[in-house]
Amino acid sequence: MGTVLIPIPDRDFDPTEVAVSWRVLTDNGHRVIFATESGTPGVADDIMVTGRGLDIWSAMPVLRSIPLVGMALRANKNGRAAYAAMVKSGEYQHPVSWRAATLDGVDALLLPGGHRARGMRSYIDSDILQRLVVDAFARNLIVAAICHGVLLAARSVDPGTGRSVLYGRKTTALTWAMERLAWRLTRITRFWDPDYYRTYSEEPGQPGGYMSVQSEVTRALKEPTDFRDVERGAEHARLKSSGMARDTATDSRPAFVVDDGNYISARWPGDTHTFARAVSDKLP
Repeated sequence: MGTVLIPIPDRDFDPTEVAVSWRVLTDNGHRVIFATESGTPGVADDIMVTGRGLDIWSAMPVLRSIPLVGMALRANKNGRAAYAAMVKSGEYQHPVSWRAATLDGVDALLLPGGHRARGMRSYIDSDILQRLVVDAFARNLIVAAICHGVLLAARSVDPGTGRSVLYGRKTTALTWAMERLAWRLTRITRFWDPDYYRTYSEEPGQPGGYMSVQSEVTRALKEPTDFRDVERGAEHARLKSSGMARDTATDSRPAFVVDDGNYISARWPGDTHTFARAVSDKLP
């Protein structure tokens, strides 16, 4: 069985992408090591766990406990159950720090995502994690990234080439269509925090979507066409592109995962079961 290192931020990671990956890997007999910035157990984005905080009435004491928009965007039943189990596990309760993390004895590096800027920026911008990603590719380990985890990989520059480790690779990530849809919705319903769903926003003079995950990842690639999305006319294309349907342990139809040898990528929480299973299948 293999060993998988999963670095996460101290707070605001996506509960599904971390916990479902943990559940699939451990259920298949693999060992998971968590790493956080502080070396203490992390905490997921509470909005993505509970769904509370995304409705116009969220600031009202009684009504805020009734999610509507949050029901669609939060982790589903499978994701919440996996998160509840994961936070009680020994590996989660005893992470190493990013600085102490090592790839010695590790077979795979898995990079989950999340979008809330207050916690995710320290993760994506971390020099320590970017060097770890470069080292993982140099060692030819399995590297798996989902959602904003792909952005961490895209920003990881190999000093030998001066290019992203994803240069010459095929990849997917959170698409602008998905990111824009959630952002447009939550900027209205969470009007007091309109950029909740954008980790990085455009500067004056930059076109719309320039700082989206898809745009930045694409700029790191050799060819724009190396960024992959569901093709029109593909099997189950509508299901995969809806942004509403999520995969399960037994139904991969809604998922879209790109397998590029020792590098695996996916778009969003709705791909996680299939994504983690692809990682598991490659492990010894």
